[in-house]
Amino acid sequence: MNNTRVRVAITRAVSPRIAECELSYIARQPIDFARAAAQHDAYERLLASLGCEIVHVAAAPDMPDSVFVEDAAVVLDDVAIITRPGAQSRRGEVDSVADVLQRYRPLFRVAEPATLDGGDVLVIGQRLHIGVSQRTNVEAVEQLNAIPINFQDCLHLKSAATQIDDETLLLNPRWVDARQFPDLNCIAVDPAEPFGANALRLDDVVLFSASYPRTRKLLESRGYRVEVVDVSELEKAEAGLTCCSLVAEN
Repeated sequence: MNNTRVRVAITRAVSPRIAECELSYIARQPIDFARAAAQHDAYERLLASLGCEIVHVAAAPDMPDSVFVEDAAVVLDDVAIITRPGAQSRRGEVDSVADVLQRYRPLFRVAEPATLDGGDVLVIGQRLHIGVSQRTNVEAVEQLNAIPINFQDCLHLKSAATQIDDETLLLNPRWVDARQFPDLNCIAVDPAEPFGANALRLDDVVLFSASYPRTRKLLESRGYRVEVVDVSELEKAEAGLTCCSLVAEN
């Protein structure tokens, strides 16, 4: 019997309308669609080189934010939580993501009046930590029996903190108070790189944006293996590395 586990990374192509994306905490800039698409392709190639099978959700060219599949779901070991995004414009993204995820997990859907963006969810051990934000409300925290986390000045909790090993968070202490994670070690981003806390962990590898070299060097000095990818055009849409994929092991 073959017991080899397969890791899939679920992604979706960049919409040609990405420049019309929702924005909350950064100023709107022109976004070069072709460059954003090329960077997304490079992101997928990096995931593939690290052992992920890339699985594509149906393209949604009329949905500007649809490349950010993380907000549509939260993938756990035994279930996938299908979200109800806080921005009305993004709720149409969810069903096509659910269509793919049902191949790998039973589905649980967050119900009204809860709103939830996957970017506000940190899965730490067996517990969900959910950032209460303009996109995610306390009803979602209650439905999922999660630990509420307070943060400020950024769109999603994962803009402020992500897990980089079993015991450690990378975070921006100006945006989220590390004391809300008493059982974890915390590494602060370089103060000059406030958006540098969003990293994607795959086993002992940390995928990291090329936009934050000081924080990257800090991680490398701590012994982390860091793989860098340029997502600067996607970052103009208030994105981070975790936004662009849903990773599941089977």
